[in-house]
Amino acid sequence: MAGHQRPCAGAVGRSEGAGADGRCCRRGFRERCGMEPSPSGEEQKGGGRFCASEHQHARYNPLRDDWVLVSAHRVKRPWQGQLEKPSPEDVPRWDPNNPLCPGATRASGEVNPQYEGTFVFPNDFPALQPDAPEPGDSDHPLFRAAAARGECKVMCFHPWSDLTLPLMSLAEIRAVIDAWAELAAELGASYPWVQIFENKGAMMGCSNPHPHCQVWASSFLPNEARLEDRTQQQHLSQHGVPMLLEYAEQEALRKERLVVENRDWLVVVPYWATWPYQTLLLPRRHVCRLQDLHEGERDSLASIMKRLLIKYDNLFEVSFPYSMGWHGAPTASYLEEDCRHWQLHAHYYPPLLRSATVRKFMVGYEMLAQAQRDLTPEQAAERLRSLPEVHYKQRAEEMS
Repeated sequence: MAGHQRPCAGAVGRSEGAGADGRCCRRGFRERCGMEPSPSGEEQKGGGRFCASEHQHARYNPLRDDWVLVSAHRVKRPWQGQLEKPSPEDVPRWDPNNPLCPGATRASGEVNPQYEGTFVFPNDFPALQPDAPEPGDSDHPLFRAAAARGECKVMCFHPWSDLTLPLMSLAEIRAVIDAWAELAAELGASYPWVQIFENKGAMMGCSNPHPHCQVWASSFLPNEARLEDRTQQQHLSQHGVPMLLEYAEQEALRKERLVVENRDWLVVVPYWATWPYQTLLLPRRHVCRLQDLHEGERDSLASIMKRLLIKYDNLFEVSFPYSMGWHGAPTASYLEEDCRHWQLHAHYYPPLLRSATVRKFMVGYEMLAQAQRDLTPEQAAERLRSLPEVHYKQRAEEMS
């Protein structure tokens, strides 16, 4: 496991890419990553002064090596489209017919234990199985197939169905983080990629309101993992510092897209965000994998997750839907390789745009051309940042 502990998990000196005063070179990173397409207030081609919140422009995403069109003025248009149903507020705490509840019988016939904390079990309908046969050889380069093996697990966060992460205690969230790290290490001993993800809310395809996530381990690097591996490797090779470590330092200095922060972590609406209130959770220290986090970092991670998710719920005073997931350095044979270009991070992709019932649709231009967003990341960050850190349900209880 020597590669597991090499420079990947160690701290990277802030002198890398920094000026004489120890601060990162803002202009260098801006030029390399396409940040600040043009300074606000400068005369631009086409006449007038550019204002990011009024004028369309494209922003570069160095992590995905693609661009997003920002058209903030479009959020002013009247909405006559589909209205979503908010998540139900009357979920029973325990339901004998809910297969994720303690003591319930699942589709496989297995009976859940009377668990009191987190609970992990094999997915009864797995997308990946460890013993799948290999496809035959292709007879043409346009018709290729490859082996895909793996394991899929479900992890319940809590025995109560009417709780979500922002309403759980810090100790309970910390238990979730420890279980994530344990699963990442356990499955990562055999599989190169372990994807931990949570789909919250029916709007994101979640079929069960019980607080839970999924963990899929695969014998291959999925598309997003391969893409992030390439872009981060290129950045380190060209600039001598891990991309997302430098990016976190830059955002901590600029603060305009910062949502919450503490001594070990920060959350930003990324400069290149696609979804309206998309956020990126980043450690301040150079760390490659979830299982590499120290005890104190796990505690502060629980705290910043709770703060972020309370703000999400408070935005429209609804249980905020999202898909989130962790990305870190590949595992299995990669544990013995140099993965210092990787930086651990979590993506949060929430769909809501204007209210609890109006979502952003990724259709048409987004599917056929490129991603497009309707408000600037700076506007989204300011709105999230200004929200209280006491959950709206708890405020209502205190007032009653």
